[in-house]
Amino acid sequence: MGQNFQEDATAVAELVSSGAASPDEMLDEALARVAALNPALNAVVLINEEAARAAIRQGLPDGPFRGVPFLIKDLGAEAQDFPSNNGSNLLRDTRYSYDSEIFLRMRATGVVTFGRTTSPEGGIGPVTEAAVYGGPTRNPWDVTRTSGGSSGGSGAAVAAGIVPMAHGSDGGGSVRIPASSCGLFGFKPTRARLPDGPASGEGWAGMATDGFLTRSVRDNAAMMDACAGPDLGAPYAAPEMEMAYGQAIQRPPKRLRIALCYTTFTGKPIGPDCKAAVEKTAKLLSNMGHDVIPHVPQADHEGMMHAWTKIVACGTASWIDSTLNAKGRALQQGDIQGVAESAHRMAQGISGAEYLNAVNKIHSYGREMAAVFGDYDIILSSTLAEPPAAVGRFTHDRDDYENYRVGAGGVFEYSPFCATFNASGQPAASVPMHWTDEGLPVGIHLAAAFGQDATLIALCAELEQAAPWANRKPAMLTEYLA
Repeated sequence: MGQNFQEDATAVAELVSSGAASPDEMLDEALARVAALNPALNAVVLINEEAARAAIRQGLPDGPFRGVPFLIKDLGAEAQDFPSNNGSNLLRDTRYSYDSEIFLRMRATGVVTFGRTTSPEGGIGPVTEAAVYGGPTRNPWDVTRTSGGSSGGSGAAVAAGIVPMAHGSDGGGSVRIPASSCGLFGFKPTRARLPDGPASGEGWAGMATDGFLTRSVRDNAAMMDACAGPDLGAPYAAPEMEMAYGQAIQRPPKRLRIALCYTTFTGKPIGPDCKAAVEKTAKLLSNMGHDVIPHVPQADHEGMMHAWTKIVACGTASWIDSTLNAKGRALQQGDIQGVAESAHRMAQGISGAEYLNAVNKIHSYGREMAAVFGDYDIILSSTLAEPPAAVGRFTHDRDDYENYRVGAGGVFEYSPFCATFNASGQPAASVPMHWTDEGLPVGIHLAAAFGQDATLIALCAELEQAAPWANRKPAMLTEYLA
């Protein structure tokens, strides 16, 4: 059973459905892997085995992932049975009186949720190194490297084989960055494709959404199909898809016109490993019959990133201030880390008019990016500008939020592609197409026009079939299974 457990979530569900394994046995295996592998990673936290066993006893829904062990990110995904720290000492042991709509929809697939995965404070940054968890989350491929952020705990847990699939969220690349860093598939759907309620109508002015870290394209497709659609009172909805995700991956896409970007979107060079990944994928796509054309998308990318930075600073101030108001006290030493504190301070100097100008800027940017897709079906780039960063490079124990994001050597230089499609609302994915000579994963990034999720995921599935990645596993998982 342990050997089979390394496969994707669909395969694990088939084991349960066939009677070859029970949900309790699958949970036993997942918990054993937490005990064996998590100490080196610091990825899985807030375990509630009792709630998981109770769900099994009560009878799991007969969904596509019945009996599959599952983890939710420790940020959002509010659930009564799973208190949260949300990456912050200020929010430590937050308890909920309700289940979020995304959690209810995930639960309806039959997954057995048993814990949460680490996230950085407030979901800011391309690493997961929150003080509330007592140390950084590390990458299973090389524990001196980050697993990414902000869904870094989910990325590490899936890559290490603790679970075959986990929940994440993405407001500036927070699913796609861990996917690239951990050799997984991550997909950010079109804005408003997945529900945000009932806690909010949208996150970060519509730039944030939930998502999933998976070993296979089919797992992501099935989970997104199960969760897609607006919830009660949603302020807006994504355009209807021409077909479901699961249908889309059953057929190859039409031959596509693909814009190939070897540099950042501002024309700066990227690392040689990332460029090699893009070149290799471009050649493969061309051989598959797609029309691949070098092109740098023209839009105000730097202006967008400065607007993104202001919006997220205000979002950070909002959760800090509302929490302090609820607690009836002022901020205390140790409540929050330096990046969050400086974001909060920056927000105090942003007027309501400036905030609305920032929102209008990302809307304007979305129109610019929509125009790019008038000429192309897909934009191909690297997911990151270099392989996974060393642990500590983007620590939150620093007091310069704005410089952390957009300064020299900052997050935007490291991750210059992902936030583009949070601002534009367009669907985007990171696909594990390359590994460095040192054995580090490097994702390639694909994005499509607003609402064209089916075209995008069909292309991802075509790449998976042409260059399978499922046989690649980090040494710690291989040694565990030996």
